[in-house]
Parts: sequence; structure tokens; C-alpha cells
Amino acid sequence: MTNATQLPGGVFPLTDQLELTRFGYGAMQLAGPGVMGPPADRSAAVSVLREVVELGITHIDTSDAYGPYVTNQLIRQALHPYPDSLRIITKVGAHRDGQGGWPPARSPQQLRDSVHSNLENLGLDALDVVNLRVGSPTGPESGSIEEAFTTLAELQQDGVIRHLGLSNVTPDQVAEARALAPIVCVQNFYNVANRHDDELIDSLNTDGIAYVPFFPLGGFSPLQSAVLSSVATRLDATPMSVALAWLLRRSPNILLIPGTSSVTHLRDNAVGAGVQLSDADYAELGTIAGP
Repeated sequence: MTNATQLPGGVFPLTDQLELTRFGYGAMQLAGPGVMGPPADRSAAVSVLREVVELGITHIDTSDAYGPYVTNQLIRQALHPYPDSLRIITKVGAHRDGQGGWPPARSPQQLRDSVHSNLENLGLDALDVVNLRVGSPTGPESGSIEEAFTTLAELQQDGVIRHLGLSNVTPDQVAEARALAPIVCVQNFYNVANRHDDELIDSLNTDGIAYVPFFPLGGFSPLQSAVLSSVATRLDATPMSVALAWLLRRSPNILLIPGTSSVTHLRDNAVGAGVQLSDADYAELGTIAGP
């Protein structure tokens, strides 16, 4: 098993008692096409999850909405009883409809039902971190999250959630949530080409709160990806490796959750994210997002 400190980026103290590898794993792709239904090869999905632990990765990002239920059930099949070092981070706030959509599910009862469904499918008595998913599939949407976040804070007081986080939120919603209860992480769309959260990342870093970007390669235009490809070619690395390495260098509170359904790709990502960027490489990549 790889020592966690040997993974790219080392570790980040989520709390005084909870330290996570900055290189994590996103389990979304383990479900079937469109994140619906079972995987084509269930044994391969189980192998990926077991390789996550073998690599020394200490956190898996998941949700009962993946499948739905499929991914959490796979995690339980592959890894339960869980290693003491492993932390499973899940999210609530959306469910799946018959067309594969992600309609919101943020009423107090829906959130309570979702938390208990995650507990059941993962085989846990308490969830390490629960992120409240807000907004829509197209991005964050303004509006109060007080009722929904208060519901999760009450479940935390009940002992079924240890720590709280947010997903797909605006800076105002982050501030609103933090006025209600402490958070340990924010999970938003962000990458080298989409840097609208730069200020939020820096403020969270000051306060010791993790920022977890999803879809780290999404959203590149051909012009933008040409810059990424140029740096990757120069470093004899893949664009994915360079994009992940850039995120690790961007701020020490950034944690990665690249997803894959392939053991080979998982290993490649874990090695590739450790590619060393020179100051010149980093500066060149910083031009992708524009002024």
C-alpha cells in the first residue's frame, strides 16, 4: 500500500482530527451510462475501489444519487468494513428522475430521507462529511439555503453526520451556511480554464476549509486546450496530469477527486498529478482563463 504522504499533494487537515490525502477519488463514474443503473462490469468497479485503498487514498466522494444507489452499494460491497483511514464524503440535495435528470430534493424531509438512505447503502452509523448540493446541473443559483442547511446541522447534532460541507454554491451561500454551522469543505466547478472561484478559494484557505473542484478538465475551448496541450507535450505528460498538477499547486486547500472506472487510469492519474510544474509552466497555464 502506498503511504498517503507519497500521493501527489500530500495531505490536508480537514479538522484537527481528520486528515485527508489531497488526491482523492470521485466515484461518480462507477455507475452506468449517464450515472444511471449498474456498471457494465461490476467486478471491474469493485477492483477500482479496492485499488483506491491500495494506493493510500483516504477519501472517496460519492452520493446516493449516483445510480441511484448503485455507487454507494458498490462501495459497501468492495470496502466494508472500511479501513480506519478511509473517509467517505457524500452529498444530498438532488435525486434522479426517470429521464436521468437531477431535480432538487432539499425539503427537510427529503434531506433526512437522503441522509438515512446514504447511511443504509454505505453500511454506516454516521457519515464523515455530507455536502449540501445546491444550484442546478448548469451551476450555482442564488437564494437562501438556510432551511436546508439547518436541517443538516440538526442531523449533525443527532450524531448521524460528523461534518458539513457545500456543493455547487455561491460565495453568499457559503457565508450564509457558515453563520449557521461550521463547514469543512466546498465543492464547486473549477479548473485552470474556469477560475470564477479564485477569491473564494483564497478566503477558504485562510480559514482552513478545503475546496474540492469537480470536472477538472471540463469546459475547455479548442483555443484554451491548445495551451494545456502545449505544456503537456513539453513535459511529456497528459493534459489531465497537467491540469491536476496545476490544481494542486494553485492552493494548498484544494483536494482532487478525479473519477474513473479503470484501475489503469486511476493509477495513471495518481502518478500524473505529481508532475512538476516550473514557474514558467504555471504562469503559462494561468493565461488559459484569460484576464
